[in-house]
Amino acid sequence: MPALLRRNAREYGDRPAYREKEYGIWQSWTWAEALDEIEWLAMGFLALGMNRGDHVAIIGRNRPDLYWSMIAAQMCGAVPVPLYQDAVSEEMAYVLEHCGARFVVCGDQEQVDKVIDVQDRLHQVDHVLYHDKRGMRKYDHEHLNWLQDIRDEGKAAHHRHEEQIHRREAELDYDSTCVMLYTSGTTGKPKGVVLSNRNIIETSKNSSEFDHLRSEDEILAYLPMAWVGDFIFSMGQALWNGFCVNCPESSETMMTDLKEIAPTYYFAPPRVFESQLTQVMIRMEDASPTKRWLFKRCMDLAKRVGPAILDGKPVGTLDRLRYAFGEFAIFGPLKNTLGFSRVRVGYTAGEAIGPEIFEFYRSLGINLKQLYGQTEAGVFIAQQPDHEVRADTVGVPSPGVEIRIDDTGEIFYRSPGVFVEYYKNPESTASTKDAEGWVATGDAGFFEEGTGHLRIIDRAKDVGKMADGHMFAPKYVENKLKFFPDILEAVVFGNGRDYCTAFINIDLTAVGNWAERNNIAYASYQELAGHPQVLETIRSHVEDVNQSVAEDDMLSACQIHRFLVLHKELDADDGEMTRTRKVRRRIIEEKYADLITALYDGSEMVSTETEVTYEDGRKGSISATLKVVDAATVVPRHHKVAAE
Repeated sequence: MPALLRRNAREYGDRPAYREKEYGIWQSWTWAEALDEIEWLAMGFLALGMNRGDHVAIIGRNRPDLYWSMIAAQMCGAVPVPLYQDAVSEEMAYVLEHCGARFVVCGDQEQVDKVIDVQDRLHQVDHVLYHDKRGMRKYDHEHLNWLQDIRDEGKAAHHRHEEQIHRREAELDYDSTCVMLYTSGTTGKPKGVVLSNRNIIETSKNSSEFDHLRSEDEILAYLPMAWVGDFIFSMGQALWNGFCVNCPESSETMMTDLKEIAPTYYFAPPRVFESQLTQVMIRMEDASPTKRWLFKRCMDLAKRVGPAILDGKPVGTLDRLRYAFGEFAIFGPLKNTLGFSRVRVGYTAGEAIGPEIFEFYRSLGINLKQLYGQTEAGVFIAQQPDHEVRADTVGVPSPGVEIRIDDTGEIFYRSPGVFVEYYKNPESTASTKDAEGWVATGDAGFFEEGTGHLRIIDRAKDVGKMADGHMFAPKYVENKLKFFPDILEAVVFGNGRDYCTAFINIDLTAVGNWAERNNIAYASYQELAGHPQVLETIRSHVEDVNQSVAEDDMLSACQIHRFLVLHKELDADDGEMTRTRKVRRRIIEEKYADLITALYDGSEMVSTETEVTYEDGRKGSISATLKVVDAATVVPRHHKVAAE
């Protein structure tokens, strides 16, 4: 990767490589300038005593300096290990201790404080570096350094360290470790996934050719740096193609910054697309009746013909003219507001996206596609080719990837992106990757006949059977529920039972907006979640989903008979979700066993007390009495036919 950086400095020297918005102004660095900054930083690391094979933890929001720190560490022969910046001290302590990091590069005071909190247990940490010096003046700086000082020291001593840097770079080869990324840990402690230069560069090359990425492309780097998706897009593909990486000012300004940059290549997990759609629907609720009528008419047309136009399929002249008017009046301004006016290739992955949400964006003319991947694959396992995009598949095997389905329906793959090993965990490595390089994904799926597209049913461990033998696939139903702006999260139960039930989290932004418009006062999430009108609204959403699920012959038994709206949001700090917002089902089943019992024993109300974790790490508890709500179900279509 340092060699790709040098190539980009030679070939695209005066083109923008990195931008960062600070104090409301976009700062920019060319590839030539970025190479200088990274070399000086690497020489500063050498001056601090960074050795070959050292692990360098990177913690903070997306900033050029933190990306540069990763490449600088690679120049020194060290291994970058990005961590989730929203992780609490205990989670950070596990990763820092497990990887044995000698150096920690922090974004700001908050991250430094977390490291200091656990440093008495982490005797291997020799140096903590920080980017933002605000609030750091009175700290003990014996082993604490401002990143800018390290860079300046490297610049001043470049004659002394230059030869050593070039020598260490020359030692790197295709099988050298490029990065170590920790899994989200849905079933246990996170595992350190060791990825080589071959893994990252080959997958970056193949995926870039698949989507015709080029040096003129622009991306917005806003996803967690510890996530493999961000590393591939903002490091691997950016260095391979030489395109510009733009870092927003903060999470609060992300939507504004997205609109200003208008990236041509965009990636987001379903959660981001769901929240953006929620904001659109909230704004339309506040619009005038005329605007709401025009929006509905145009969107009805877009859903009918938009995806066909995007895929180059035949569409009548009159519909094309109507769609062109919709583009002028609704779709164009809406895409501009969302920051999607220039998106040429868009991807979503991480978990399945609701088909209604997926079709909404494609109907606007946005080339949004689904990607199937995982950390152990260097992201890419399956991709959707242009003009072959559907909501119910994840496409065909990515270039260089082989996929097979075993007798149980579990998906296996092998590719140049297959990880080297789980760090310090040979047992898990052996159980995940066999001697021939085939990796077990833990997902269940099948190839469609005719198209050769891969369909994912659910996590293999989550797919089960109802008591009557019908298939149980909770994610399928959960995604349909999350299409509604009022519903933030849903967890469906039913494996081995007579019928399905669900926990639901309301979206506080959407439901709070509704409450304000209707002059409904509330003091907390818990109070709003238990409001009778909110429960009735959620009931109507559940019954709409039941209508849709009933039409699927394979999964019609997964209709929801009873549900309750939880008194708190599911939270990663409470261990209920991973840092990438994946539900930890087993933990939820154990933690809320009393509520699940109430869903199945006929109770109308249930009282509960739940432990919560505050932002500063303190523990507390909240009590609530929840109403269990019954929902109407639908006789499946094939049952009607059989009866006739």
